[in-house]
Amino acid sequence: MKLTKRQLSLNLNVSDLTIYLWEKNLVKPSLAQIPKIIEFLGQDPFERKAENLEDKVREFRRVHGLSQKSLGRLLGIDASTIGAWEKSKNQPMKTNLLKLLSILCG
Repeated sequence: MKLTKRQLSLNLNVSDLTIYLWEKNLVKPSLAQIPKIIEFLGQDPFERKAENLEDKVREFRRVHGLSQKSLGRLLGIDASTIGAWEKSKNQPMKTNLLKLLSILCG
């Protein structure tokens, strides 16, 4: 791509310092910045193979820049419920699972 830090920072709407800190692996991009990075690169540099529901929920949130609270709002449930799913503390009830699957596969 041959972009300067300045050009990249302008494309991603972050500071030059932010780009430097990412490059040095001193900080990671925030959840809100990840969708911009994926769009800019045309691929997900953070992609991992999600094999279970917990990982798929977490991965979906990350790729779309959603917090547990915002995904909970989409599903009409509390953010703590999303957190419990991601930690395998409980499983979605059938109605929530159907909503979740429609969003994940959507």
